[in-house]
Amino acid sequence: MDVLSLIPQFGNLLWTIVAFVIALSVIVAVHEYGHYIVGRWSGIHAEVFSIGFGPVLWSRVDKRGTRWQIALLPFGGYVKFLGDANAASGKDEKAMEGIATQSPEELRRTMHGAPLWARAATVAAGPVFNFVMSILVFGLIFWSQGVSKEPLTVGSLQPLPGTVQELREGDVITAIAGIPTPDYDEEGAWQDFIEALPVEPVLDYTVIRDGETLDVQAPWMFPPLIRQVAPRSAAMDIQLKQGDVITAVNGEPIFAFEQLKDFVEGSDGRVLLLNVWRDGSELEFALAPRRTDEPQPDGGFVTHWRIGIIGGMMLEPATEPAGILDSLTGGVRQTVRIIEGSLSGMWHMVTGAISTCNISGPIGIAETSGAMASQGAQNFIFFIAVLSTAVGLLNLFPIPALDGGHLVFYAYEAIAGKPPSDGALRVLMGVGITLILTLMLFSVSNDLFC
Repeated sequence: MDVLSLIPQFGNLLWTIVAFVIALSVIVAVHEYGHYIVGRWSGIHAEVFSIGFGPVLWSRVDKRGTRWQIALLPFGGYVKFLGDANAASGKDEKAMEGIATQSPEELRRTMHGAPLWARAATVAAGPVFNFVMSILVFGLIFWSQGVSKEPLTVGSLQPLPGTVQELREGDVITAIAGIPTPDYDEEGAWQDFIEALPVEPVLDYTVIRDGETLDVQAPWMFPPLIRQVAPRSAAMDIQLKQGDVITAVNGEPIFAFEQLKDFVEGSDGRVLLLNVWRDGSELEFALAPRRTDEPQPDGGFVTHWRIGIIGGMMLEPATEPAGILDSLTGGVRQTVRIIEGSLSGMWHMVTGAISTCNISGPIGIAETSGAMASQGAQNFIFFIAVLSTAVGLLNLFPIPALDGGHLVFYAYEAIAGKPPSDGALRVLMGVGITLILTLMLFSVSNDLFC
């Protein structure tokens, strides 16, 4: 065996592990800090704030008596409050008996002796902080990207092989093929505009350049240009890259992304031979499309053949600064879309409408982390925000040992006037931990065999 040939593979594995640890650590830190800070504000004392489990690599005790630590296994974290027996906030009955004999004030500082409102707020704060983080990150990305100028203005042009390109940066496009360009904020108008355009390799563009109206020629608006490669996809497996242009499929030349889509969807999973233009060089690839369950605006799912690439326009629109409020509103919408899509996906898996292979485990998440990190900082940060929303949502499920399970117990206490018995809680927590471990094993099997 050539040992040197393993170096790139080892480098990719190391990159994947590092990206996964960073992504998970950020999300866990935000989640657990939500528990910690709201608990502190509510008068509940935190004994330990841990990122990771297992042997402690680093720790320090602050002036409030909380030990902050980083542990060896970076697969989660926890806050252990006074009176907790473990990371899942089970009651330490012996410790609670001892604290109860000290003073009412000391009992009030425990998780299990605090008022119901304080306990509920502390538990709910973890998922809430995950959602807030997602909203802020999405909002910051939207703000940094800005909003496209009206009317459509050329910011930059993508390099394309062997085609007429008479557009210039700064051109204001008022019409294409004689059809006026609509405003972006007109609902459905842009899609109607694209569908009305003749699908031809070169079109006439009417532009305003330096105050003068001109007719110039340029390529079809949506060429088979790769803007992004989806993680764990057929395209990523054969190392297609952002900026690649697919010029032919099975020897047949193409110039529009829709032509590529037609080939893929009509393949029935058969291998496709691709001619790809990359930085002036012609390359050849072969790949087999994969069945993919895609969410729809109405909440349903449709299964298509896909190779895992995202296209876009042959130009980057010029932008102008976005408002803070509009950016945050966009962040809220994006977070809500992820929540709705996740819930819809789980429902469709339960009903058998889509495959349970859509559930990814730690291996799949690690692979996706590495893939997104390799495509740039913004893509990686966007992925962290998506994962943060998913973690917040998962923790709200009414499963004992998760935050949602604790909130169900508190709801019972509010209605019944007393908490469930310690014996019942022990049984329910055991059931919850079993369910979580079963889900983890199932997700890992998906990573390995789906």
